[in-house]
Amino acid sequence: MNTTTETATDSGTSPFASSGRHGMGDRVFYTLALSAGVVILIALAAVFVFLLVQGEDGFHADRELYQPSATNFVSYAAKLLFGTALAAVIAMIIAVPFAIGIALSISHYAPRRLAVPIAYVIDLLAAVPSVVFGLWGGRTLAHVSQPVQGWLNHHLGWLPFFSGQVSSTGRTILIAGVVLAIMILPITTAICREVFQQTPRLHEEAALALGATRWEMIRYAVFPHARSGMIAGIMLGLGRALGETMAVTMVLSAGGPLVTWHLLTSDNPATIASNIASKFSGEDIGIQSVLLATGLVLFVFTFFVNFAARWVVNRSERKFA
Repeated sequence: MNTTTETATDSGTSPFASSGRHGMGDRVFYTLALSAGVVILIALAAVFVFLLVQGEDGFHADRELYQPSATNFVSYAAKLLFGTALAAVIAMIIAVPFAIGIALSISHYAPRRLAVPIAYVIDLLAAVPSVVFGLWGGRTLAHVSQPVQGWLNHHLGWLPFFSGQVSSTGRTILIAGVVLAIMILPITTAICREVFQQTPRLHEEAALALGATRWEMIRYAVFPHARSGMIAGIMLGLGRALGETMAVTMVLSAGGPLVTWHLLTSDNPATIASNIASKFSGEDIGIQSVLLATGLVLFVFTFFVNFAARWVVNRSERKFA
């Protein structure tokens, strides 16, 4: 037996290469993994083809379908894309610092008896349906935040973001961004927490042994090792913020295609997803084709955002290596 193993090792082949049982398991796993990847690609291609075919008429629909907010499909989709990006950016500005801070507290600062319950509660937020967040944001948070919005307008009204007449209902794009931030917080926090905990213990101990403080150890040992994972978590959160439908629809019930930097007024830009949810129930085939065409715009935009994120992650990994 020893002679056989040594011979197999010397020849560069695995000692299990001739085992039918192990060879069959490898082939089955390879087939399943490859099939899963192909199915995902087929599903994405099917969605793209469906949106392209069903929304083709929307690219050159009658001008009346876009009025009064726009005169053609390009301006109509551009305004909706602006609202989508604006809500997502607000959500990321709010959520990312909190997500990284909570993840660091759980992985490196808080004692275990406190870190475990905090992680459990944060993970539970991911199980809350978006409709619940929308109801809470539109009926409770909007009303409670009115004094805060008034304060921002009074003291920071010289900034274009906080200028204008404050909404009497409190249901603004800023509140929609806050709701989205709470919704993407669990997934971003969970991924950052996992990558922080994967930092080699020897790297952390070496930094501390050289006289680094805990923050310096995190800055020079943890962050470089977790950079690609942090970017992946942030982009997953961004993907959900871009595609969220019901929560934004319920907060911005009267939103429409609009370009404005005012975050506190009643004139709020709608997102592509919320616009589709609020108008698709009509029987007009023309507006449905327009909405499907905007869905194709959102699909392509999200694809390029994730593609750019993947490029950044790969570049970061190569630089760290």
